[in-house]
Amino acid sequence: MSESSPRDFIVRHNLWTPEQHAAADAIATRVKAKEFKTIRVSVADPQGKLRGKTLLPNTFLSTLRNALDFSSAQYNFDSGENIAFNPFTKGGSLDMVEMEGFPDLVLVPDPLTFRELPWTPGTGWILGDMYFNDGTPAPFDARHKLKNVISDLAAEGMTFVAGLEVEFYITRVVDPKLAPEDSGALGSPPAPPEVETIGKGYAYQSEVQMDAIDDFLGTIAEYAEELGMPLRTMEDELGPGQLEFTFDVQGALEAADTMTLFRSMVKQVSARMGLHATFMTAPGLPGFCASGWHLHQSLTDAEGNNLFVADAGSDGLLSPIGRSFVAGLLEHACAASVFTTPSVNGYRRRRPYSLAPDRATWGHDNRAAMCRVQGGPGDPSSHIENRVGEPTANPYLYLGCQIAAGLDGIKRNLDPGPVEADPYSATDRPKLPVTLMEAVDELKRSQFFRDTFGNVFVDWLLGLKASEIGRFLEAEPEWEQNPDAVTEWEHREYFTKY
Repeated sequence: MSESSPRDFIVRHNLWTPEQHAAADAIATRVKAKEFKTIRVSVADPQGKLRGKTLLPNTFLSTLRNALDFSSAQYNFDSGENIAFNPFTKGGSLDMVEMEGFPDLVLVPDPLTFRELPWTPGTGWILGDMYFNDGTPAPFDARHKLKNVISDLAAEGMTFVAGLEVEFYITRVVDPKLAPEDSGALGSPPAPPEVETIGKGYAYQSEVQMDAIDDFLGTIAEYAEELGMPLRTMEDELGPGQLEFTFDVQGALEAADTMTLFRSMVKQVSARMGLHATFMTAPGLPGFCASGWHLHQSLTDAEGNNLFVADAGSDGLLSPIGRSFVAGLLEHACAASVFTTPSVNGYRRRRPYSLAPDRATWGHDNRAAMCRVQGGPGDPSSHIENRVGEPTANPYLYLGCQIAAGLDGIKRNLDPGPVEADPYSATDRPKLPVTLMEAVDELKRSQFFRDTFGNVFVDWLLGLKASEIGRFLEAEPEWEQNPDAVTEWEHREYFTKY
């Protein structure tokens, strides 16, 4: 791209709204006033982790005009940086000439995401979307996929709102494992740090245990507020150093952006405090139980009214729209599993009587159900809590698959059937995949998600998962002899990076 044509790429391809253009002008004014020493320009990778470049102010001002050349390499990497697609073959192993030879793509920053990072004063941060050089959205960018289904829902006069409820672990670093022999390689992540717990476990919601990490919690709460994250609560969970954070409702894109930046913030701030944060579902450490990511969700109309509220005095938990939305989630739950639970390790929580769902069920305020309905007739807070997800999930795909599945349920007027009083015994309900391998097979058979996200995207994602699974099976060929045990491969693969 030429540096000589101001905003040529963005304007020529009409990639910003008037609101984004106005926000970009305001950002440029601040940058020219020397408020920032550097600006981090980031994009969410296939796993939902942030990758980026740190720019000097003048370079960033140019990026606001012309976007930024950015390597396509991340779209070739699986969960452990193994190269899943050979870019030096015809079509880059993806049957796409645009992906041959590890080419640069174009990162277009979204001015509405701009923030100053409070833990590193003078550092700006902005999130972007990936495009090909002809202005076409990169088909592997999950943020694009979420925006597409948001538009599909808007065309029906509805808006999706979500509240995040995420669990994760904080540990104290004993040995960061920085010796050269611990550095890892492509497809072989670095050795995980040696850690100790920050306190005792299994004292659910203990105020005493929370007080022991008050400095950490206060810092995270302060930074979350400065970043505009609608943090509501923080609490001690079951495992040692296991925490749960909840957030107030946001629009779908804003909620996904919040989750993406929140995970990165927690890991960065923890490291600065000599701690290690992990969103890995089940760390391979004694006494560490599994974490989940529950997604609270509902729909609103153009006036902001909750469309899930059943009429006062009715005998239904949800409105007809709400019931059909639940039915769509149940209908596509198995095929959506790669989106909600994308890691080998995430399936460690798919066990009966584990506070995690093992079947596609719904129930009234029942934590054994996949879809837990909270509220009731006439209650304006009525919503669904989907308890199926893992904390490492790509936020854009997790939220995107929920919107798509729920909207399909509404369009087809699906019925979810009766609520389950004992979801773990509901043998007439589909059993959720219990391994990533099973989840991949379900997605392969789903024409619905191919129609929703496109064949190119689904085949690409399946290729990444095949690489991840292949490395797992090669390293742990006897894993089925003890299927409930977290393997050494899993701990090394996910504990540090996720």
